[in-house]
Amino acid sequence: MTWDRELFPEPVSHRPGPIINGHVVKLEGGYSREIKVGQPILVAVLAAAGVTRLVVSLLRSGAGGGGRKWKELRKGPEYLVTPMRIRASDGVLCEMEIHGHLPQSALEPRDHVQVTVRRQKDPELPPRVERIVNLTTAQLLTPHPPNLWSHLGPTLLAQALLGILVFATIAACTVLVGD
Repeated sequence: MTWDRELFPEPVSHRPGPIINGHVVKLEGGYSREIKVGQPILVAVLAAAGVTRLVVSLLRSGAGGGGRKWKELRKGPEYLVTPMRIRASDGVLCEMEIHGHLPQSALEPRDHVQVTVRRQKDPELPPRVERIVNLTTAQLLTPHPPNLWSHLGPTLLAQALLGILVFATIAACTVLVGD
C-alpha cells in the first residue's frame, strides 16, 4: 500500500531550535514580504532631517531638494522569503523560512546542513533561519534581509543626525544665553 502524499501530507514541525541538524528536503518557491515601518520612528527621522534641509536651504538661499515622498518611505522594503523543509537527524520534517537572498546553488536537496533558527514575532509562522552551515559543501550561509535603516538610506539618516546636532546646539546656546 502506498501513501498518497497529496491527500495525507506528512506532518511538519516548527522546531524552536536554536540549532537543527538534518538534510534539505525541499526549497519552495520564494515570495516577497514587506517590513512594517513604524510611523513614530519615521516622523522623528523626517523631522530631524527637515531641520538639516531647512538650514541648508537657508544657507543656499534656494529651495531644498526633493527626496523621497512620505508614502514611499511609509511603505517598507520588501524582502524574499523562501520556505525550506529539512528532515532533522531524528527523522522529523521541520519547516523554516529563509529571509533574504542566497546564491541559487548554495543549497540543494539532500545537502547535510546545520541550521540556526529563531522564533518569529508571529507564532503562526515557522522559525526564521539566521545561519546555515552546509556541511556537504562546507559553506557558511547567512541571509541578510533589508531593515528599516537600510530602507531609509544613509543620506536621510545622515541628515537626521545632523539635524539632531543642530537642534541640540541651538538648545544648548539658548540655555547658556538664558543664564
